[in-house]
Amino acid sequence: MEDSPAGAGTGPLSGLLVADFSRVLAGPYATMLLADLGAEVVKVEGPQGDETRTWMPPVRGETSTYYLGVNRGKRSIALDLRDEADAQVGRELAARADVLIENFKPGGLAKYGLDYETVRALNPGLVYASITGFGSGAGSHVPGYDLMVQAISGLMSLTGDPAGPPYRAGISVFDVMAGNHAVIGILAALRHRDATGAGQLVEVNLLSSALTGLVNHSSAYVAGGVVPYRMGNAHPSVFPYEPLPTADDDLIVAAANDGQFRKLCNVLAIPEIAEDPRFSHNADRTRNREELRPILVERLAARSAVDWFEALTAVGVPCGPISTIDGGFAMAERFGLDPVVEVGEGDRAVPTTRHPLRLSATPASYRLPPPELDEHGTELRAWLSTPRSDSPRSGPQGKDDA
Repeated sequence: MEDSPAGAGTGPLSGLLVADFSRVLAGPYATMLLADLGAEVVKVEGPQGDETRTWMPPVRGETSTYYLGVNRGKRSIALDLRDEADAQVGRELAARADVLIENFKPGGLAKYGLDYETVRALNPGLVYASITGFGSGAGSHVPGYDLMVQAISGLMSLTGDPAGPPYRAGISVFDVMAGNHAVIGILAALRHRDATGAGQLVEVNLLSSALTGLVNHSSAYVAGGVVPYRMGNAHPSVFPYEPLPTADDDLIVAAANDGQFRKLCNVLAIPEIAEDPRFSHNADRTRNREELRPILVERLAARSAVDWFEALTAVGVPCGPISTIDGGFAMAERFGLDPVVEVGEGDRAVPTTRHPLRLSATPASYRLPPPELDEHGTELRAWLSTPRSDSPRSGPQGKDDA
């Protein structure tokens, strides 16, 4: 794209225009990551706005923190796609974009002329990313929600106490995972477009993201014929790799190889345990975990979780206290990760969580706070009403208001 509706950003994706027809979490999370890396993202919302604007509490002022958490770096335009004039604005945006991302029900955009085949005819270089719950085939009629996929995929059968009921994860883990997969697919398709000039359809679904995200558990089934079961905080293949009690709080101990286990035993002043044939190798420790656990618990009872964390970390044994969210941010600050970035100025300043990538030459940037509904509608409609240049993905140079 030669320029954008609001001027060039900075970062490795500077110059790319993303038409974001998604809502809630997976799509908006993906487009926020793209915006952080320099892409110009236009968030298309219905007249009532993204649902997460109303998902509260908690709030900052009168705005949902859920919405704030995944929508920085974007410009908002409200379009009622049922209105032909607004649908035409949406089609014009798609015709100029490098990337379009949507999470409507499969086929839901066809009636507005915004399905892949129709838009591809207008813009052959477009990378069109579609996020669904269960794909565009036989599962296309099933609504896709993270909680449903946690249940259907088997994750909930692995989460919780063995004697208790299945539990959901504390976050919408597969929405986030699908958003990350969408970014990977988009970047791969853009690489292909660089080489050929042709765009393509990128399809991501929550269930496939879930099954690949279950990693060792999925492999246990497909490669080993084993159906994993709920083990609480225990790991099926490694020990110790779970919380263990200390003099005050539990401590996560993740001595996942023989060398780490020897270091653990040395710090606990039981070096002979690392040489015991029952425990000398990981498979032995895992098999005999019920004999080993009380030995470790007895030694750990001598000191606090924080004391053990300092002593064990000093020799390279992975471990950590179990924190609440504030403790997690505090630890990131302690380690120099600067986890919070403020986006916007004055009354519009919003603290947000830093982009997870650190790029030495093209770092992430944070230009715009999460937009108000239709905040940029006037300027975007004006830009989209002007004639295109020879490139479908170009527009008049504007002034960045970040």
